[in-house]
Formats: sequence, structure tokens, C-alpha cells
Amino acid sequence: KKKLKISGRDLASVPAQVFGLDQLQVLEMSPERESCLRYRMELLPPEISHLRNLTCLYVDSNNLKKIPAEIGTLSHLERLTLSNNSLSSLPPEMGALQRLHSLHLANNSLTELPAPLCQLRSLTFLDVSDNKIGTIPSSIRHLEKLETLLLLFNSLGSLPEDICLLRNLHTLWLGNNHLRSLPVSFGELVNLDWGYNYCSCNFEGNPLESPPPEVCSRGPEEIRDYFLSFHR
Repeated sequence: KKKLKISGRDLASVPAQVFGLDQLQVLEMSPERESCLRYRMELLPPEISHLRNLTCLYVDSNNLKKIPAEIGTLSHLERLTLSNNSLSSLPPEMGALQRLHSLHLANNSLTELPAPLCQLRSLTFLDVSDNKIGTIPSSIRHLEKLETLLLLFNSLGSLPEDICLLRNLHTLWLGNNHLRSLPVSFGELVNLDWGYNYCSCNFEGNPLESPPPEVCSRGPEEIRDYFLSFHR
């Protein structure tokens, strides 16, 4: 088998037989999104390292409290979904997942953007919405390939200037935080799309003052001109 889905309302652990499937590439242990179910698994066992060929691991909507250090040995992993769990931290070994391009962490218990994420140079999609994250480290600049960053429903009071170095960003959602101002170089994120049909940058639910909301809604050029006006 190359792909395996394990389901069940009472799923509390990974069946031991799974770790013998050394050619497994996709392992899914998440309920269907529309079901609103949660499974009961609280931890991934260290034996997850036996699945060296995994490219996709889906463990959303469980009750995970810890990710083992052995996750860092899954060198082929490209997609990891851990949303809707009870994670308060991530192991530093996650920084070794250099092929990982999509990481879902929405609705956990993280309070800061974990340092291991900044080592994931191939990451293009990062969702850490609804975690009550209060700070983003300046080392986020190392995520140079990042295209989608979702930070909705956190406790961000500011953004580091280094976030403006993520020139490949196409989608940045910052809604429902505590932002009163944007970095001076925010207008350099020229790949963000302020189109009529789809707005790739969301500020709703923030007490923005600099620039004011009406300027933010017009796009990166208007934001850049706003800040330039203070230096003329």
C-alpha cells in the first residue's frame, strides 16, 4: 500500500501494524472536515520514524499534545496537517523537514511562532490561525519561499519588519489580531493581490491606525505612498 486512511470515532492510537508499511507514502488519520468529529489520539509514537517514505501525514482533529522528535527523520515529508489539536509546542527537530512545503497548525494552543518553522526553507503554505500567537520572530525572513501565511485570530500586537522580506507572499491573512500599525516596508509585498474578486491580504478586526483601514484596502502601492509621505 502507498496510501492508507484510518478512521473511527474512537481512534486513540496508531495500530502497530502500520509501522511495518515501509513503502507507505500517504497516511491519513483525520475525520472528514464536514463531520465536525474529533478522534482521541493524544500522541504520535516515536515509531512514526519507520515510515521513511511518507510524503503526506494528515492528523487533524485529534487530541495531540505532543509531536515526537522522530518526526524530523521523515525526510520526504511534503505536507503535514496538525490543525485542531492541543499542541503547545513543536520539537526543534521539525526544522530538518526540508522538503515540507505545507504545514497546517490552526486551532492549537501555540503562543508564539515556533523557531523550527523558520528553518523550513521549502515551506510555501503556513497556517497558524487561532492559536493566540503573540509574537513573530524576525527569523521568519528565512521562509523565503513562503507564498501563503494565515495568522487570523491570534494576539499579534505588531509585525516584525522582516516579514516584508517575504517577497513571494501571495496570501497574508492577519484578521482579528491587535495590530495598530504595519511595518514601514509593508508596501514592498507587491505580490499580494488586492483584486475585486479575491483579496489576498486581510486586516479585518484590527484597530489599525497607521496606515488607516481605508489606505490598507487600496493595496501595497497606496501603503507604500502613505509611509513615503512621512519621509518627504
